Amino acid sequence: MRHLAPYQAGLWLAEYINLRCQLCAVYRSTPQSQLLQNPSLSNTLLFSQNSLLAENASYSLSSSHSSFSKIRKQLYSRFSSGLLCASCHSSIAWLPKPFEVDITAGMTLTIQAATYYDYPMRQAIRAFKHHEDMTKLPLLLHVIRQLPRPHGCHHDNSVIVAMPTTDERLIKRGFDPVSILAAHLSKHWDIPLWQGIKRIDNTVSQQGLTRAERLSNLDNAFTLLESSPVKRLILFDDVATTGASLQALARILSIYPSTTPNSNNKYYLCAYALAHGSQS
Repeated sequence: MRHLAPYQAGLWLAEYINLRCQLCAVYRSTPQSQLLQNPSLSNTLLFSQNSLLAENASYSLSSSHSSFSKIRKQLYSRFSSGLLCASCHSSIAWLPKPFEVDITAGMTLTIQAATYYDYPMRQAIRAFKHHEDMTKLPLLLHVIRQLPRPHGCHHDNSVIVAMPTTDERLIKRGFDPVSILAAHLSKHWDIPLWQGIKRIDNTVSQQGLTRAERLSNLDNAFTLLESSPVKRLILFDDVATTGASLQALARILSIYPSTTPNSNNKYYLCAYALAHGSQS
């Protein structure tokens, strides 16, 4: 996985030092695991606990390297997934119903999004993607952590395939937002990234196009550079409006048979995205 030092510094501060919600800026309450069990927990009740942890962390940072590592692990465990307060987390609709797109005859791709492409995710994704606004990354990381790991997938039998971008777009933007998000998903699931697909098209942006136009726009958009080392491929994109980009990516992979040992010559494909459609 690619080293993300410039971005990790800000995430580390947001997660361990600045204990404020990434949306409302009020002190967040509990780890994500407890939020899901009881989203009505009071922020006020846990404010003193969070403050105490912050004080302990600040004190320990001045001690030895081993103490630093120990405190960091404790804090990571404590705040495992929660970068939003309970109120903001529960105000967002998580995990819309998965939808399917056709790949080939008799083969479909299931796409699961973390939430809808509505406020505040629409604004956060656009700011991060088009303006390199790294202050939105902690919020998007919280969204990533809502995605359930595919059943049966782990670091030995699966890889994550981030939606590729063209060299021209990479030069124009100066960074690849989807690969950064995919790297954090890779870390969260402990499943490696695989970069065996290259985007070779010079298509226009998919925004504003109909589904038919999106599919036509993506004809011959991807090429396979090498065979996947595993059979299970998890496709990832930031926004899946109609799923056309993920559909085109899956079609390329379905053309080439798997060469992994004890394989039935077919890849197991599934897809995930931060956001899909609109709830309204």
